[in-house]
This record gives sequence, structure tokens and C-alpha cells, in this order.
Amino acid sequence: MNIRQTIRQKRRQLSLADRNIAQLTIYQQIFHHQAIKTAKNIAIFLSFDGEVETRPIIEFLWQQNKSVYLPIIHPFSSTHLLFLKYTSQTQLIKNKFGIFEPKLNVLNVLPYHQLDIVFTPLVAFDQRGYRMGMGGGFYDRLLANYQTKKILPIGLAFACQKVQHIDNKPWDIKLPEIIYA
Repeated sequence: MNIRQTIRQKRRQLSLADRNIAQLTIYQQIFHHQAIKTAKNIAIFLSFDGEVETRPIIEFLWQQNKSVYLPIIHPFSSTHLLFLKYTSQTQLIKNKFGIFEPKLNVLNVLPYHQLDIVFTPLVAFDQRGYRMGMGGGFYDRLLANYQTKKILPIGLAFACQKVQHIDNKPWDIKLPEIIYA
């Protein structure tokens, strides 16, 4: 079994109690995070396959009057993402990976460089901040020049997803911050 399969299985096997305790710790870090307090436009993902549950984070961001954006697979460039504004009224549909995303409406698209924070999903990560995603490279392409755009990518994970070393490639993006418990 490869590292991606092993860590996904570990993540899915977390007990409900362990998952809830870890998520509460993660949520507390997010609720008190200075960059999140000052951000206006925040991209986040809808949880899938045992990931940290993001709905409470989204609810918190809405309560703080933040604009929340969800990724969708770009309709004309299937290896890239677009970000659409997400509200409680947004219609969601399943994409080709079975992940819910907003139905495309060009009026709700925010250019990537206008995001302040991008919460980034990951399967595994190491202490250097390198992450392993699901293998599509969407977030590595998205974050390739994040420093020049003044965007803060933040990974979300459970402690069981931390590994000794990610065998990173030159195109892999190192995250400046990963919130985990």
C-alpha cells in the first residue's frame, strides 16, 4: 500500500471521539488566527474522504462577515481550479471526483489573486510543510506563485496525517502553515 492510501485509511479510521477532539483544537486555532481575522476573501474546500470537517469553519467565517469561496474544476481547463462565492443558498453539484462544488455561475467567480487565504486540503504532510494531495496537482498549480500574490495558503489536517518525509518534486509547493491536531 502506498503512502497516500495508508494515510487516507488512517484518517478514515480515526474514532469519532478522537476526530471531534482534534477538530475542536483545529477550530480554536482558526478562530484565534490573526491572518484569518484580517482576511476578507477566504477559499476553503468541502470535506471529503475523512478530511477535517470544514462546515463549522465556513459557518464561523460567515459569522465574521468573510466572503467564502469554494473551488470548482475549471470548465475549460480541467487541470485548474476556479473559486466561486459560497453562501448558504449556493446550489451544490457533484464533480467528476464525487466532491460537492458550487454550480458554475460566472457572476460568482473571484479571480484567484484576490483571495487572502486558501485553506488547502492534503492527504499527508511533513514537518517542512510539504504536502501530498490526492494526486491531481490542482493545488500545486494554483499555489505556484502564491507569495507574489500575497495569498496565505493554510493546510488543514489531523496529526495522523503527518509523515517523516514527503518525497517532494520541484513543482510541489511547500505550505507556510499547516493547522493540525
